[in-house]
Amino acid sequence: MSKILVVDDKEMMRDSVATILSRRGHTVWSAAHGDAALERMSKGMPDLVVTDLQMPRMNGLELLGEIKDLDDQVPVIVMTAFGTIETAVEAMKIGAFDYVTKPFSGDELVIAIDRAIEHGRLVKENQVLKVAATSPTGRAPSHPMVGQTPSMCSLKQHLDRIADSHGTVLVTGESGSGKEVAARAIHQASPRSGMPFLAINCAALSASLLESELFGHEKGAFTGADKLRKGRFELAEGGTLLLDEISEIGPDLQAKLLRVLQERCFERVGSSKSLSVDVRVIATTNRDLQKEVAEGRFREDLFFRLNVLPLAMPPLRDRMEDVPVLAQHFLDLVASREGRESKRFDDDAISSLCHYRWPGNVRELQNICERASVLSSSDVINAELIEPWLVASGADVIETPVNEPGGVSAMLEASRICDGTFTLEDIEREAILATLANNSGHRQRSAKALGIGVRTLGLKLKKWKQSSLIEETV
Repeated sequence: MSKILVVDDKEMMRDSVATILSRRGHTVWSAAHGDAALERMSKGMPDLVVTDLQMPRMNGLELLGEIKDLDDQVPVIVMTAFGTIETAVEAMKIGAFDYVTKPFSGDELVIAIDRAIEHGRLVKENQVLKVAATSPTGRAPSHPMVGQTPSMCSLKQHLDRIADSHGTVLVTGESGSGKEVAARAIHQASPRSGMPFLAINCAALSASLLESELFGHEKGAFTGADKLRKGRFELAEGGTLLLDEISEIGPDLQAKLLRVLQERCFERVGSSKSLSVDVRVIATTNRDLQKEVAEGRFREDLFFRLNVLPLAMPPLRDRMEDVPVLAQHFLDLVASREGRESKRFDDDAISSLCHYRWPGNVRELQNICERASVLSSSDVINAELIEPWLVASGADVIETPVNEPGGVSAMLEASRICDGTFTLEDIEREAILATLANNSGHRQRSAKALGIGVRTLGLKLKKWKQSSLIEETV
């Protein structure tokens, strides 16, 4: 349920309200005056404040102003005697959500509180969705962890154990290997799954803007700060915050982030008031942070705070058996998004995918699959469509070296080269056919092994077929 702060200088009234709310399952904090209420709020923001208007030291209107300075989205209900209704109306003008007139029944109070809590929940949910919608990382769709190789099975088991904890997680791996997917999977399998998941790319923002995005800012904190704004840490309260590319943050911000991880509190930009926060941090990086620490670019104490629960994502080339499953998964995703029947790769296309080294890892495979799904005119995607895209990346394919057993040199007989019976073209043709046979007819790998282009290979084969020098099936 919700956390509610009750403020009243009369102990009997505080206890009466607290009893009513506790029976409804709420967590109730009590304060005898405004200063005590603000001190309690500095340790953690409530979901709702119920305060009396007439109090010594700091009246209800003054407390309301202080609360709105701390967090203008926390709903406040004021309790007022009949003779001070005008004051209660004034309180609503400056930001109170509602008021109840003493003496009031328990049901009357509960109805007002339920409305205020639902309003606060909707406001927060809307703000979280707005932040996620404006962040490329934050609005990324969630995909399951696909793969059945031993390394992926072990990774999933490790991930499940991490999800049960509340500790900070450091996910490492090459670009495109699925670090954010792992982070989302951890959140969804954790006790925090019902709370917000927010993400921010630390490399995409300047240092000053990143600080404001993480910790928020007060009105007037800098030019253009025309109103109070909550940061990611506040908005992710109770949930998970993903710090993508954590190695890219500067030294000053590293120190502030260290304090949040150590003390679970921070200050908004332009404020001296500390705010407590309950957020699980998951950080990702494609760099070697230990090397960054050794070279003085990353704080060692921050590294140790982040590296509580490490998770290393394997590159796709180390789990090639998962490529066919991943490829079909991505084709199915495109089909579902576009509202049409799913396509599939033929055997030659699968072979091409499985013999490629994937320098861009899973992200590159997903892009290739989406492109193929959209551009293929058939429900079955062939190798001829995708091979030029694999060549365009400039990455090596996995091939059989020609100087190893089973390569071209082992298939050519020295006598045919030395006795003068065959022309240079005959030898070239036999070398090409032998290489094609060695690579199961795969033109991309054969062209790579021969040191020629796929187009050149295709033209030669076409010429020999027209001259009936080779079979049409080659």
